[in-house]
Amino acid sequence: MIRLFAALAVPPEVGEMLQRSQENLVGARWRPLESLHITLRFFGEVSETTADDLDVELGQVRSPPLSVVLTGVGAFDDAGAVRAVWAGVAPDPALALLATRCERAARRAGLKPDSRAWRPHLTLAYLDRGEPGPVAAWIQANGLLRSLPFACRSFGLYSSHLGGRAAHYRLERSYPLEGG
Repeated sequence: MIRLFAALAVPPEVGEMLQRSQENLVGARWRPLESLHITLRFFGEVSETTADDLDVELGQVRSPPLSVVLTGVGAFDDAGAVRAVWAGVAPDPALALLATRCERAARRAGLKPDSRAWRPHLTLAYLDRGEPGPVAAWIQANGLLRSLPFACRSFGLYSSHLGGRAAHYRLERSYPLEGG
């Protein structure tokens, strides 16, 4: 079994800008530069055969290159405890269409539909039982975060390897964004 997701990589200069916001939040496990990405579809644990089918289907996805802007920050909570802080992604119909096409590729590869609504974001840190007060203060301090537009000319199929306090990601395949 292999744990997979499709995502857009973040250029180093954007990652370096994001790293300046990665401070002043006790208990945050900040994501390193090489782990910053925008998830298009999380596939979860799949067999090698399904991974091969998924690779074929993602290779059929056609979408034009994208210009992405990160804007604002927020948090995901679970029963009152904050579990992650993130940078938002400016709404973009082309990006939403690419995520939809990745979802369709997953279904053609035999995966069940994703039960969660897709919310484009870039996870900056995970927290263990994050306290709402300090997280709210961090959000207020970083709320005006905004990147310059950056071009995405491909998306990738990544494997996620769990271990220790953070997952490690590896690019398995890259797919060009071209056509529509």
